[in-house]
Amino acid sequence: FGYKGYLVMVRLVASVLLIARLLSLSNAFTSQPSFVIPVNDKLRKIAGYRRDSLNVLHMAAFESVDEISLDAEERMEKSVSNLNQNLQTIRTGRASPAMLDLVMVDYYETPTPLNQVAGISVTSSQQLTLTPYDKTAMEDIERGIIDSGLGLTPNNDGNVIRINIPDLTEERRKEFMKQCKALGEDGKVAIRNVRRDGVDAVKKMEKAGSIGKDEMLDGLDEMQKITDTYVKSADDAVQKKESELMKL
Repeated sequence: FGYKGYLVMVRLVASVLLIARLLSLSNAFTSQPSFVIPVNDKLRKIAGYRRDSLNVLHMAAFESVDEISLDAEERMEKSVSNLNQNLQTIRTGRASPAMLDLVMVDYYETPTPLNQVAGISVTSSQQLTLTPYDKTAMEDIERGIIDSGLGLTPNNDGNVIRINIPDLTEERRKEFMKQCKALGEDGKVAIRNVRRDGVDAVKKMEKAGSIGKDEMLDGLDEMQKITDTYVKSADDAVQKKESELMKL
């Protein structure tokens, strides 16, 4: 085997690792990004949000129109689910751990979700209590909450951090209503992008001769029906959140 043989083996292993790394990067760029939208510009920046990332959708090769429809429906459902998740981060006058879901903490110089560095509990209808897993991170947690733009003021007693949820002012209420509408529009953009790619996939099958014109038209009609259903779901989610804001 010898020294030369050893060098050959080392180079071979290094080549295999390099190829695996390149394939991993390729998959990362072609996979569909999750639709999670921070509620304001500060949180958008923290989470590395880019609006145009919603326009990226990787469509796999399909064998039938039904597969395309099922895939599109699954993606649209995820978009609505993520919209609901983002709407939960918009605070009302009641305490909810979900309102802190997008708060990031600079923990040892690494942006980390707040709920990974502290336990969050509801002390009362208008107060949250945070118990840091690492007491040395208290100041970083406070800074993350303040910088989030949620309009919340943390109080640190050395052991826990308490956040009193103030009543919404009329100005703040209007601001949150605008955020709801913006999130809803972003959600519908994601849904329509899925529709666009689904329509393209159906047309390509017809062009390739895999399906006939009538089946293509039926597929396009079904795609529109699915889209209308999930666009309505997005509108309903926004209206529900707006109603919650108006009642408080």
